Amino acid sequence: MGESREPDRAILFVDGNNWYSFMKKCGVKDPMILSYATISTKLLGPRTWIATQYYIGAVKQEGNLSLYAEQRRFLASLTAEDSRITVHLGRVERREEVNPLADEVESYLRQPHLNIGEDVRNHLRILAKGQRLLRQYKEKAVDVKLAVDMVEQADRYDAAYLLSADGDFTPAVEAVRAKGKKVFAVAPKPGFSTALQQRANSFIQLDRDWFADCNRP
Repeated sequence: MGESREPDRAILFVDGNNWYSFMKKCGVKDPMILSYATISTKLLGPRTWIATQYYIGAVKQEGNLSLYAEQRRFLASLTAEDSRITVHLGRVERREEVNPLADEVESYLRQPHLNIGEDVRNHLRILAKGQRLLRQYKEKAVDVKLAVDMVEQADRYDAAYLLSADGDFTPAVEAVRAKGKKVFAVAPKPGFSTALQQRANSFIQLDRDWFADCNRP
């Protein structure tokens, strides 16, 4: 008789922002109450669960304090579930970008034969001026941190589960597979990057019903 083979060791790498967005798109009602211990064991099946690493930009304790508190509660609930679940934080930075719609409104109002009253014209000018700059929040160092960890930790696992549909991870997937490891890309449908589908060993599309038994008690 041949020797029995040990089950593959597996680590889940979760791109928190991308994963959350796609769960909302596929109709998961409240992603914040999901159990990542349950998700991990359900996805891996017979493989040995080594770790689940959740990557997200840290909301700063300024501005929207309720958002900061909500994120802290969520991340605490993740790590409280199981010691194999860890959180890896990047940054969230605020950027201001010019709103192209404001320029379009200004251009529209400069038309010489525009048949609107002066009060309406002035009101629209004030609105356009107030909306000229858009404040947006961008994650920094999150994707890079996840990609680097997935490659550097390849000796710890036989299979990596990438919970993301982001094609930016394609080079990391290629590097991991070059080390002889398997990579499974996972995301709620639809929206997978074609490049990611082609480079991973397989891709797993989940629908809303898959999460029905994944809520925390």
